[in-house]
Amino acid sequence: MAEPIAADLRGEGHTDWRAYEPLLLPPILAASLAAFDEHGYHGTTVRDIARRVGVTVPALYYHYENKQALLVELLLGSMSAALGRCRSALREADDAPAARFAALVECIVLYMANRAPLAFLDTEMRSLEPGNRARYVAMRDDLEALMHRVVRDGVALGDFTTPFPVDAGRAVLTCCQAVANWYRSTGPLSPRDIAGRYVDISLSTVGYRPRAN
Repeated sequence: MAEPIAADLRGEGHTDWRAYEPLLLPPILAASLAAFDEHGYHGTTVRDIARRVGVTVPALYYHYENKQALLVELLLGSMSAALGRCRSALREADDAPAARFAALVECIVLYMANRAPLAFLDTEMRSLEPGNRARYVAMRDDLEALMHRVVRDGVALGDFTTPFPVDAGRAVLTCCQAVANWYRSTGPLSPRDIAGRYVDISLSTVGYRPRAN
């Protein structure tokens, strides 16, 4: 019987896609995330997670079937939250492809910085069992489709001049997601500072050409 996951991890509970409150995960998920971050999925034991929570191993198994279930809950929840915010950003953006593209890039970078431990857990996708991996990859594909659609629209209208829209979109997405690998809250730049820079970098990548008034 799994614990109810935090609303933000379901892509709910937020009215402003730019706003981030401290992530309050249920104790078992919080302990799992910390352990995976410190030791990796394969280096973490269920006993270690139970010790961090202060419960017995059987008590932990009452909530989650196994360690894989914990990883699945965190990964799918994180991707759901990222997708929810990205869709909100696109809904609120102006119709111009450049505005939609900028909003999407900003949203992804903000998520990667503000939820870095969760976002970095994406590297453990390799540890998912085949069925769980397929579910997670499908959600990643949904996010990639949002990026490719807005780049394609920009090229079609002449706002983006890249001759390689698929490659450019993939490069932008990879660049944005990599923020979770290096961002530290103690660094000199805030998440919004970084997002602003990445919007400029990404617009250059797709060959943005402002329309003449």
